[in-house]
Amino acid sequence: RLAEFCTGLQGFMVYNSIGGGTGSGLGSLLLERLSTEYPHKQKLGYVVYPGPQMPTTVMEPYNGMLATHSLLEFTDSVCVLGNEAVYDIARRNLGIEKPTYANVNGLIAQVVGSLTASMRFDSALNANINEFQTSLVPFPRIHFMLASYAPFISVDRTVCEQPTVVEMSLSVFEPLSIMAKCDPRHGKYLACCLMYRGDIVPKDVGAAVGTIKTKRYIQFVDWAPTGFKCGINYKAPSVVPGGDLSAVGRALCMVANNTAICEVFDRIGHKFDMMYSRRAFVHWYIREGMEEAEFADAREDMASLQKDYEELNERPSSDDEWTDDDDDV
Repeated sequence: RLAEFCTGLQGFMVYNSIGGGTGSGLGSLLLERLSTEYPHKQKLGYVVYPGPQMPTTVMEPYNGMLATHSLLEFTDSVCVLGNEAVYDIARRNLGIEKPTYANVNGLIAQVVGSLTASMRFDSALNANINEFQTSLVPFPRIHFMLASYAPFISVDRTVCEQPTVVEMSLSVFEPLSIMAKCDPRHGKYLACCLMYRGDIVPKDVGAAVGTIKTKRYIQFVDWAPTGFKCGINYKAPSVVPGGDLSAVGRALCMVANNTAICEVFDRIGHKFDMMYSRRAFVHWYIREGMEEAEFADAREDMASLQKDYEELNERPSSDDEWTDDDDDV
């Protein structure tokens, strides 16, 4: 009903966790219905994937595999998040020994807010959802993104000096800043969106991108040497009063398409194969009306997706990208 009364509907953002039955099953059904009713509108998913050491249900591998099959078909892009990775960020950056869901959701909210900030506030380099979508997805199936954010500063560690634009820009590429359990240094970047907020000028962004290009551990595929989409929003990020985060004058959110996302799929596939080889717990899904062939189809689809990413990663990279002086912002 709300969508019908919108005058400028751009798309839908769907938030769910695919480890449990409700988040994966109901989330997939919701995406399928949205794709049927609004086939030409963008569907963006913020999806919490199972972590390597923090399982929440026994059937996580099945739910994750089947949900990924739906995400491939019914979403235009997916921001892959992980409870375990975000928990680690909360412990390390905010000093919270036992993070709660409220702590974790507060960190994820900063990423989501940065993505939509250009639609809500004045921007120097404007970028709406459609523009980010166009910049990040080189091929229809290759639409699973990694996200990171800087700085996360605890209210107990408020500092007088704000981090520089270059410092923030390098920080978001660090493996410990990524909100999913994978190492971007093991893959190559296909595209990268940098969304700056607060006290930022385009000149500083250009210098930061130039510095990023000189780092050998930040590798782009040879056919996308510049690969950056930048947005600048003058509105500094807000914080919840009485929350964990300290107010900062500037911040940066990165959303990137990196082939290292395969590490997430590898873990799900390995656990799925171990369980499905014995057909363990499959009868519960059959009892609810599914067919066993759907499991094989989902596994084959993920294997094909992994192969697509691996082929992009294995292509030789040219050194030209590190000597190119053109800072495309």
